[in-house]
Amino acid sequence: MAETQTAPSPRQPRFRSAVTETRPARYALMAIAFVFLAIFLLLPLIIVFIEAFQKGFGAFGEALADADTLSAIRLTLLVAAISVPLNMIFGIAAAWAIAKFEFKGKAFLTTLIDLPFSVSPVISGLVYVLLFGAGSVLGPWLKAHGVEILFAVPGIVLATVFVTFPFVARELIPLMQEQGTGDEEAAISLGATGWQTFWYVTLPNIKWGLLYGVLLCNARAMGEFGAVSVVSGHIRGLTNTMPLHVEILYNEYNAVGAFAVASLLAGLALVTLVLKTLLEMRYGAELAATRGH
Repeated sequence: MAETQTAPSPRQPRFRSAVTETRPARYALMAIAFVFLAIFLLLPLIIVFIEAFQKGFGAFGEALADADTLSAIRLTLLVAAISVPLNMIFGIAAAWAIAKFEFKGKAFLTTLIDLPFSVSPVISGLVYVLLFGAGSVLGPWLKAHGVEILFAVPGIVLATVFVTFPFVARELIPLMQEQGTGDEEAAISLGATGWQTFWYVTLPNIKWGLLYGVLLCNARAMGEFGAVSVVSGHIRGLTNTMPLHVEILYNEYNAVGAFAVASLLAGLALVTLVLKTLLEMRYGAELAATRGH
């Protein structure tokens, strides 16, 4: 009987890992990264809290109960409460226009949205001084009509809005471009109005990206220093936000007060980091599901 010869099995393809570094090299790179983060990020935060509580909880509480400190906290919250909703409305409108429509000047509008990222905050504050200052064209008219922009809350809000308005828009634009216009077109074809389409279709699709952008916008609004410093006038108890108040207290050698207020800002940063991580986890899952469809 003739022997039956079996065809040789095809050679299985062998895949090589994209990681070519040796294990010691990988461990060394991770160690360098962790040491760098510990020295330049974690250690300063720890020092802030240590200095804030250096003289005990009583001194910490007294520093925060100071009238000027409370005024700075209230002003910071007020500016954030005004600028963040304004930027949220602008961000949604800009992202809707850029992602859903084709029009002349679209690329230019996208470039303008990125402008605050490339301009120094100090320069943006100086622009408002040139626009609304006493030597400007609008300054005398505003003064004659009793309108105060510079060295008042409106100027601080304008400067904060300028430096923070890209955050919501830049988060929503790629998300809305990825989603396309299919859902909106289907809703309109079924008889939905423009507002119903936005409220029941578009907004649920972008909710996590919107929350993520609002979170970053709020953190920047509360921590902004450069632009606000130029337009505020540093009027103690009136136009000093928390970052400006920290500088004043530190220059007066009031270390406990300065670090007490700084610890509030550091706490805000930590809370923002935690919320940012949670939103990234949820937002990433939503985006993956959207792309999967």
